[in-house]
Amino acid sequence: MINKRLLVKNLLAHNDENSFYDKKRFIDIGHKEGKAKFLKHVCALANSNPNNNSFIVIGVEDEDNTILGVDFFDDSKIQNLVNAYLDNPPRISYENIPFPHLPLGKVVGLVTVRSNGKVCALRKNIWKYYGGMVFFREGSISLPKAFGIELKDMNAEAVARIEQHAKNNIELTLDGVIDFLNERHKDLTSHYKVFKEQFVVCWAGVKKKVKEETYYSRVDIELINEQVKLFYSEFDEITISYDEDSFSIIEYVQLGLSDQQIYYPLEKVVISFSENGTYTILSDLIFEPPRYDKKILYHIYNANLSLLKKIEAGIILTRNEKKDLSFLSDTFLICYVNGFEEAKEVMEAAKPILKKYDLPTYQSLKESLRIIRKMSYS
Repeated sequence: MINKRLLVKNLLAHNDENSFYDKKRFIDIGHKEGKAKFLKHVCALANSNPNNNSFIVIGVEDEDNTILGVDFFDDSKIQNLVNAYLDNPPRISYENIPFPHLPLGKVVGLVTVRSNGKVCALRKNIWKYYGGMVFFREGSISLPKAFGIELKDMNAEAVARIEQHAKNNIELTLDGVIDFLNERHKDLTSHYKVFKEQFVVCWAGVKKKVKEETYYSRVDIELINEQVKLFYSEFDEITISYDEDSFSIIEYVQLGLSDQQIYYPLEKVVISFSENGTYTILSDLIFEPPRYDKKILYHIYNANLSLLKKIEAGIILTRNEKKDLSFLSDTFLICYVNGFEEAKEVMEAAKPILKKYDLPTYQSLKESLRIIRKMSYS
């Protein structure tokens, strides 16, 4: 079983960027250019490594390998994005790897790419790349190739050696459990569960009981063996259930106009463990968004646009406007799911403005954009 934190350390310590490994300060698949560049690198890594894994490490300074981290990226639908834009798409996973020195909520992103053994190509146009383009890695650069296309396996030995050095052991697992329960989350209700005598899942959060249901907020869930953060949120609430074979999470999102807030089920994630030392993660978007009268939403949407313009112009908000601002991200999300598709672009443009003006509203806006991303990839 591979300890993903050790894998990242081995990649950073022993390798410059090459044909099976790339590193990025961040990725931005919320915009067309960022999405296109990400797909280009995935395509190139798959074609350059037809018989072994390739990796993209995210949250690392390019010049000196300083680990700076990125926000927790909850994107179980990233395979859908790759499938939509690439022919012969590789299998791809995005995992959030915690490092002890990083601030709360910051992780290192690890993208693992596994080719299906066939030539991978862009299926359709995106940004400045045309459908049918094929990319390969040449050193540390992903470049298009139009002739002499042949898949060659040149890195199997190197990748196998790196993965072998990242194998887990009992000491690392025990240290991980003790650190999670007694150090990082000593102020929260925390638990652990062992599955199939091999896998250890730890979770922590603020626990509350409503009727017969137990909910957790400020939730952190990790698969300790592989040092993978499975879930993290400072806002949304979840329910947790498990049996001898699986661990299940249902995430809820609180939505509503003004003070009329209701919890809606957003996504169900089931991690199933097998006797042969493997596991699978299946997610199902179960979100049924609330519907509202379009006339009411037009009024609220325009009021939100007015708020943003005032903030951008440096105009002091009234008490009522400050209260409306606290609901801005929720109401933009409600507008989006009720047919106001331009709301997404407005929210993206508002991020730098709100980051400077009001950090809680900015964090809430990011959560709403995360939900939109999940819906888009589903």
